[in-house]
Amino acid sequence: MPTRQVVKTDKAPPPLPVYSQAIICNGMVYCSGQIALNPQTMAMVEGGIADRTCFKNLSAVLEEAGSSLENVVKVQVFLTTMENFSAMNGVYEKFFKDPKPSRTCVAVKELPMRTDVEIECIAHL
Repeated sequence: MPTRQVVKTDKAPPPLPVYSQAIICNGMVYCSGQIALNPQTMAMVEGGIADRTCFKNLSAVLEEAGSSLENVVKVQVFLTTMENFSAMNGVYEKFFKDPKPSRTCVAVKELPMRTDVEIECIAHL
């Protein structure tokens, strides 16, 4: 039976009691969705969607797990409106080099703390 290891860092917002920031299992890191919450102040990052992308928080969780954004194989992006699709893509390209990870991007009705973007990912160690 595979073992699961919890990943927790104070360099990203703390998880609610019902989930973990990430789980390592069989050499893979499964990161929970991150919103652009400043982990020191617990305030939402100000600005447009380009300012609020969640890659800094995801990167901190991946680094705590012994991985990095370079090892990401799958990304799931949740937007509250597809009007932000192009702006999100502009930031996304700054964080991922070729070959880029596989990705899903969907529009949802609402996200936690009324943010407009949440991103989760899967990476290898």
